[in-house]
Amino acid sequence: MRNFHITTVWGIPIRVNVSLLIFLPVLAWIIGSGAQIETYAGIVSALSGETLDSTVLTAGQTPWLIGTTAAVGLFASVALHELGHAWAAMRYGLRVESITLWILGGLANLEAMPKEWNRELVIALAGPAVSILTGLACYAALFALPASAQVTLFVIGWLAVTNIFLAVFNMLPAFPMDGGRVLRALLARTRPYATATRIAARIGTGFAVLFAVVGAISVSPMLLLLALFVYGAASSESRTVALAALLEGLTVDDVASPLDATIEADASVEDLVDRMFADRRTEFAVTRGGDVVGVVTVGDFRELSTAEREADTVADLMEADLPRFPAEKAAFDALVELDTARAIAAFVDGPEGTRVVSREDFASAMEMRRVVGSPEPF
Repeated sequence: MRNFHITTVWGIPIRVNVSLLIFLPVLAWIIGSGAQIETYAGIVSALSGETLDSTVLTAGQTPWLIGTTAAVGLFASVALHELGHAWAAMRYGLRVESITLWILGGLANLEAMPKEWNRELVIALAGPAVSILTGLACYAALFALPASAQVTLFVIGWLAVTNIFLAVFNMLPAFPMDGGRVLRALLARTRPYATATRIAARIGTGFAVLFAVVGAISVSPMLLLLALFVYGAASSESRTVALAALLEGLTVDDVASPLDATIEADASVEDLVDRMFADRRTEFAVTRGGDVVGVVTVGDFRELSTAEREADTVADLMEADLPRFPAEKAAFDALVELDTARAIAAFVDGPEGTRVVSREDFASAMEMRRVVGSPEPF
C-alpha cells in the first residue's frame, strides 16, 4: 500500500500508510462510542480526581471531536514511540531510513539491526520507555487542567492510559515486537545471534497463534491482523538472519561465478543450450570483445519456439541492466540489494576483471556452508 510523506524529524522521513488513513475514522468512531466514553470517563475521573460528566461528553458532535482528537493523538504517540527507537539507534551510529505509521502502529526502518546484544536491548527498550514517559506526561497534565475542560481532560486521560497499555503490550515477547527483540537480545548474550533469533521467532509464532485464537473467539479483526503480522515478520526475520549467518565472512567475490563461465554475445541459442548441458550451469556471463556485457539464464529461452531458437543469438536474450558490486562487498549485503532490485544477477568488478554473481551462486554458497559448516571463505 502507498505511503505519504508528512514530515521529517532528525533527517528521518515520517510516512503515513494509506491503511492508517482508512482506519483513522473507524478508530475515531470506536473511541467516540458511548460505551467507550462511559468506561474511560470513570477511569480518567479516578486518575485526575475530577468528575467527568458522561452526558456532557456524549452530547451532540462531542463524541466525534473526542474520537478524532484521541485517534490523532494516539498515532502521534506511536510516532514518538518510533522516534525513541530511532534516537537510540542513531546514538550507535545506525542510520534510520524512515518511520512509517500504519494500521497496527509504527515501524522504524533501520539500515541494519546491531548484532551486539546490548545495543539491540537498548534500542528495543527505547520505544516503550518513550511511551511510558508520554503516558506519565499526560497523567501529570491532568492536574494542570480545570474541571470545566471536560473534553480535554478525557482525551489527555485516555492517552495517558493508552500509552501505558501500549508500552506494556509491546513488551510481550512476541517477536518482532519490542518484547521479542528484548528477548532475542538477552538470549544472544550466551548464544549465537542466529540461534537467539530462531528461539525468539518460535516464541513469536506461538504468540501469533494465541492472538489468532483470541481474535477468532472475540471476533477481533485487529487481533487477527496482528497475528498475521507477527507470524509473517517472525518467519521472515528468522530466515533473513539464517541467510546472514550462512554468508557471514564471505564477500561477493567469494560467491561469484568463475571467470570461464562465459559465452559470446553472438553465439546462437543452440550453442547456449549445448554449453548449459556440457557445463551443468543454468546461467552464463555474456561477453563481447572480452568484456562482460550481460547475463543469460535458462529462463530466457525456455519458452522460445524452434524458429526463434534458430534465429536468435545470446545477445537477443541476455539481461544487461543489472546491479554492479565491488568484489569486496559483503555477500549478504549484495544478496539483499539483488532482492531489492529484483535482479537475476549482478556484475562484480574485481582486479581480475568483471564477473557475474547470480542467485544460483548465492544458493550454492549457502548450501556449501550448510553442508560443510566452514566459517572460512571457499
